[in-house]
Amino acid sequence: MPAPTTGQDPNGAIVAAWRAESARLVGALTRMTRDLALAEDLAQDALVAALEQWPATGIPDNPSAWLMTTAKRRAVDHFRRAAVLRRKVTELAHAGRESETEMPDLDAQVDHIEDDVLRLIFLSCHPSLTPESRAALTLRLVGGLTTAEIARGFLVPESTMAQRISRAKKTLASRRAEFELPTGAARTARLDDVMAVVYLIFNEGYAATSGADWMRPDLAHEAMRLARMLAALAPDDVEVLGLQALLEIQGSRIPARLDSDGTPVLLEAQDRTLWDQLLIRRGLAALSRAEAIAERGAPVGRYFLQASIAAQHARAARAEDTNWRRIAALYDVLASAAPGPVVEVNRAVAHGRAFGPDAGLVILDALGEDALGDSPLVPSVRGDLLERAGRRDEARAAFTEAVARTRNDGERAILRRRAGALG
Repeated sequence: MPAPTTGQDPNGAIVAAWRAESARLVGALTRMTRDLALAEDLAQDALVAALEQWPATGIPDNPSAWLMTTAKRRAVDHFRRAAVLRRKVTELAHAGRESETEMPDLDAQVDHIEDDVLRLIFLSCHPSLTPESRAALTLRLVGGLTTAEIARGFLVPESTMAQRISRAKKTLASRRAEFELPTGAARTARLDDVMAVVYLIFNEGYAATSGADWMRPDLAHEAMRLARMLAALAPDDVEVLGLQALLEIQGSRIPARLDSDGTPVLLEAQDRTLWDQLLIRRGLAALSRAEAIAERGAPVGRYFLQASIAAQHARAARAEDTNWRRIAALYDVLASAAPGPVVEVNRAVAHGRAFGPDAGLVILDALGEDALGDSPLVPSVRGDLLERAGRRDEARAAFTEAVARTRNDGERAILRRRAGALG
């Protein structure tokens, strides 16, 4: 979305412009300078200049162009100073011409803004980085979030997050990571990493792994924005469209996931009139585009299939209208396409709803209690299925075990409530 160009609040306009344009700005500057750290510094300089000048001079007609022009000027000044320094050093040692031709002609470069953003996303998800560093760097460079905002989202001190981001940048520099789109198998592998990072960010926002908050909506909404951006940059990729659809549809439920007292509300008890219909329409539209491409023979994967499952919930006006048999069939396909313990747990839920709790318990028993380590997911789902089967004492014990495992206060409250209702 373009940044607003009018309004009475210059600081608000600056924040909006930065959030909307920072990825394009840093991406373009990285392409021009071939130096990620320098590009971010130049972009930050432009932001500081806006903070100093816009309150006095007014908001420019085109904030993004103003930021880009200012950053380019700072880049020219930087290279000129560097060239002068190199020339003086060279004169002390020996005459040479090469140093005088190293300043790039920034104004003459052709802008490929969207390609720059895509390159920046791929760079943020370089395979030399850990998944945590990829997520942090993506939010910093592509999402435009401050270090403090990212630290709050992941419940770590700001200094810890600053060190993580700094180490990630140093790693990219030491590995001489190229600001170019990978090709062939490397691109496919990296695209999977990019989508995995966006999905990780969304999941942490949608259902926080720890802390007092049941959700962190800012992270979830930022992940949705990144997914839309990725879909705009790769509009013919079934899985990218599937990821956008999945996040939009699931994100639509955020307004209904807490009641008026701030108590978490599970899916089947949610007031579906509170679901964000705009996000649902966006998600279903992205899924429809993905289905059209898939019909032409493109392979589908985990994000497309999960989006198809989420769409079944979105299309049901009431919880009792949910087509659980269709969802169970989709989970069976997902288990073949992307096998894993989390998929199996969700498949157990779907089969438990579609064919009775015993069918779900068969799948869960085959998985094992410790399939997800100390995660509360397996015992909480087991408790739900046992409760539906009328095995109240066993259900209470399972919920109690899940209470001991969870690190999220909101989830703990739900599990304690369910265990208490059985005892």
